Amino acid sequence: MDLSNLQPAKGSVRGSRRIGRGQGSGRGGTSTRGHKGAKSRSGYKKRFGFEGGQMPLQRRVPKFGFTNINRKEFKAINISAIQKLADKKKLSVIDFQTLFEAGLVQKNDLVKILGNGEITSKLEVKAHAFSKSAIKAIEALEGNAVKI
Repeated sequence: MDLSNLQPAKGSVRGSRRIGRGQGSGRGGTSTRGHKGAKSRSGYKKRFGFEGGQMPLQRRVPKFGFTNINRKEFKAINISAIQKLADKKKLSVIDFQTLFEAGLVQKNDLVKILGNGEITSKLEVKAHAFSKSAIKAIEALEGNAVKI
């Protein structure tokens, strides 16, 4: 092997035709871009949602209502689920970390305890919010409902 017979590895180079190099190349003239219009010009970029001049979907669909930017989204957990968790792991204190490890909440969730179901043991429950019925049910068994 010497310099006279060097060539690229097989499959590493695609044989591409140069466009815009005159009529004799077979790809001159409009350089495969067709005639006129935005796509034939340099610097063309299609805007997101552009539908060729047709009224775009995001403008056709009606908009209504009100979105409160200050809304706090809570992950609701019933006291029945908390009782199951306490029985399963033999816990007396339920906090965010135990709920997270049990897979009931994600790490950025705000937790609200709801009063659906029954609680049978004295528990200290720590969460971001409680319903009135949940507080009543927890404190009926001399437990504690602590807001984080």
